Amino acid sequence: MVPVPLGTIIVDRDTKELIAEITMAGQQVIVAKGGAGGWGNEHFKSATNQTPREATPGEAWEERTLDLELKLLADVGLVGLPNAGKSTLLTAISGAHPKIADYPFTTTSPHLGITEISGERRLVVADLPGLIEGAADGAGMGHDFLKHVERTAVILHVVEVQPVDGSDPLENWRTIRGELEAFGDILAHKPEVVLLNKCDLIDEGKQNDVMDILREGTGKEVLPASGMTGEGMGAVLERLWAIARPPVETGWKA
Repeated sequence: MVPVPLGTIIVDRDTKELIAEITMAGQQVIVAKGGAGGWGNEHFKSATNQTPREATPGEAWEERTLDLELKLLADVGLVGLPNAGKSTLLTAISGAHPKIADYPFTTTSPHLGITEISGERRLVVADLPGLIEGAADGAGMGHDFLKHVERTAVILHVVEVQPVDGSDPLENWRTIRGELEAFGDILAHKPEVVLLNKCDLIDEGKQNDVMDILREGTGKEVLPASGMTGEGMGAVLERLWAIARPPVETGWKA
């Protein structure tokens, strides 16, 4: 028996078949069956035949080469274009300290942070490598990124309110959204909140204009915040908690 962490997927290297996904503690999977054993010489030993030379062969067995991949398990997955400010956000709301710099793909592997909310509540937040157009087809870090997003409860889509490259916030959202939908139905239908980041850099009037455009263009809930100052993050975390950890209906009423 080989123990693996939750979130591990098992894939046949030759056929690319997905054999299993380990999602529950104690889950066991048979990845290759052994053949029934044959009878050795000792089985044919008797009072009149003390040194038998007879034996039967065992049956055929299965042999496979496997790839084990760990998909991240988190409540919230931060997505967005490179330099959207995801790493700064994670630093602001948790004890994680991912690498931060002003160039694409600063984050090259997932970073997890534990975010404390009032009332002794916690959310596990994952800052994941930035996406580029074509990621669903494997461009950039596409596949490595998207397989982790599948294992989160809610997507927090980070969009710059005023991108330094002059690009349009709504078009930036559409670029990432298109990659999520192209990767598969799981990501296409996963709950998503749009976080309009770096709102401390513009006046309130322009912020409201951008928010209106994003709400109309995305059909998603849009919340303003600043990862640098922490402004608005309390409301964002409360909303994420409501989606990722909804109340459990017990059937009991007071």
